[in-house]
Amino acid sequence: MNNEKMNQIIDEAYENYKTKTEIMMGHGFHGTLLSQEEFINKCKTDSEFSETWGLRIEERELSDEERLDWMKKNKSKVILPMRDPNVYNVEFSMDEFFRPYGVPTKLITITYNGTIEIYE
Repeated sequence: MNNEKMNQIIDEAYENYKTKTEIMMGHGFHGTLLSQEEFINKCKTDSEFSETWGLRIEERELSDEERLDWMKKNKSKVILPMRDPNVYNVEFSMDEFFRPYGVPTKLITITYNGTIEIYE
């Protein structure tokens, strides 16, 4: 899945929230209408709110092992970095290794009428 699909799902959930909240406000509800950004953040941090509106957004960093698994599944050619054996104390960063291949750093799981996983 891609970010476009994720944005469509979030837009749909927010429109549902906005419509229902505006109706409730017309019937004397004294709350405030959240902006879409506030709505998203509240869904991420407030499980009761998230459950009420049916949108769960979970984000987490991928471990190096998960990133390596992703790379094995999604990249056919990988060139391993060569290190000069005569050079000592050279630090090797996994981020530097993954960067040229566009390996994602986090996993976003969205649940709204089904579950969709998106890598970023």
